[in-house]
Amino acid sequence: MDTEQIAQRRQVVYWRLLTSMFGFSEQGANFEQMATEVVSELNLPQLILDPNISIENLLHRYPELEADFNNPIIPQDDTTSEAETTTLRRGLVFSKLLLNAFGPNTQTGVVTAQQYAQWLKDVGFLEKALGCQPGSLRGNGPAIGKNPSNQGQGSGNSGGMGAGLGTGGGFTVTEEQLRATLKALEGELIHRMALHEVLKDDRLASQLTPSMALVEQLLREKANLSGNALKNAKRLIQEYVDELAQVLRLQVAQAVAGKIDYSVPPKRIFRNLDLKRTIWKNLTNWNPDEQRLFVDRLYYHHTAKKKTPTRMIVVVDQSGSMVDAMVQCTILASIFAGLPNVDVHLLAFDTRVIDLTAWVHDPFEVLLRTQLGGGTHIYAALVEAAQKILEPNNTAMVLISDFYEGGSDQILFDYIKSLKESGLHFIPVGAVTSSGYFSVNQWFRDKLKELGMPILTGSPKKLIQELKKVIVN
Repeated sequence: MDTEQIAQRRQVVYWRLLTSMFGFSEQGANFEQMATEVVSELNLPQLILDPNISIENLLHRYPELEADFNNPIIPQDDTTSEAETTTLRRGLVFSKLLLNAFGPNTQTGVVTAQQYAQWLKDVGFLEKALGCQPGSLRGNGPAIGKNPSNQGQGSGNSGGMGAGLGTGGGFTVTEEQLRATLKALEGELIHRMALHEVLKDDRLASQLTPSMALVEQLLREKANLSGNALKNAKRLIQEYVDELAQVLRLQVAQAVAGKIDYSVPPKRIFRNLDLKRTIWKNLTNWNPDEQRLFVDRLYYHHTAKKKTPTRMIVVVDQSGSMVDAMVQCTILASIFAGLPNVDVHLLAFDTRVIDLTAWVHDPFEVLLRTQLGGGTHIYAALVEAAQKILEPNNTAMVLISDFYEGGSDQILFDYIKSLKESGLHFIPVGAVTSSGYFSVNQWFRDKLKELGMPILTGSPKKLIQELKKVIVN
């Protein structure tokens, strides 16, 4: 086949993908027939066009396709006929990945636990194809972004991701857009799942994979669950909390390392011996005749860290739009509470304020005690939180909210300004919905930025870095 013929066939694959994705297979019968012919020409199995068969089952039947689905789809610059044929094959593979991630199987009226579990596996194959770490496109992986071993091959935050389908063929979409779409779709799948029935059955519940979207739905439904269903719901929430805590704990450990306090004399023990410095300082005692170095003074490493007691007050909006940020920040609060010389207080609010400090070391217990929904009275929550301030210069107050105040915006802003002027380290954190879209009052976004306190959104790493400035200095 020449380049023009391959380009035509590639267009057929694209159009067939669109008609299948949106349920217009009947209107696109010609594309379906032509795509079948393309598959035959490439000696691929016809099941690669079937949106109903899982990728796992497809590879089980045709193990020779494992390399196509398990390796990143890498764009090629070569424009020879052989390279063009390769891009056509990759186009078919990628269309299968997209069909399984976004196609007809996600559009059924009721979603079973088995369907959901299979969808997660299919999305995992899509992540592999784009060179992303497992779970990263759904916001559940250890790191969101590229797989270190495949940098430059799959995804990119700034330039977007290409499908690698050949000259004039691919598409451009940012990783953030794709992640947001997948998270929104996952939330919709869980919403259509008969969770009550699934959670009652241990076998079906075991097929559920903990995720932010699932945790959000479980937190909304927990008041209506009982018995075995409640037990399984708690297990899933606990699994997700533990998994996310491992990631955040590592990030905190890397960021929060106190500075060396040279005013404290080093401990004169062997493991602190500074051997290089000891030799250097005693070189004048070298005896060339005896070939010996006589040491009259030992030097040791300083290991004492500066320990300034810090009070951290975390104020969490428990309204429905805050689940994502609330889960991560309550876990962060528990991690910081475990650090030496950090006194953490945790309050949750909607139209009333609940002091959860007694359970700050257990984020799972905190989440079970929150009640999603209701109004938002931020000013009242900050007034109560301010009662816990002892030394403003040595206190960090973290407010997690969408900043849609139930009262006066101006009164709230003036109060925040007064807290900052008192010397308090005030850190505003914005809402992040389970769909991945930010929902923050633009008026407060602009006004707080003018005060030099931009609202943090996105990765919890930003919050960790801000808290580090207070804790280690």
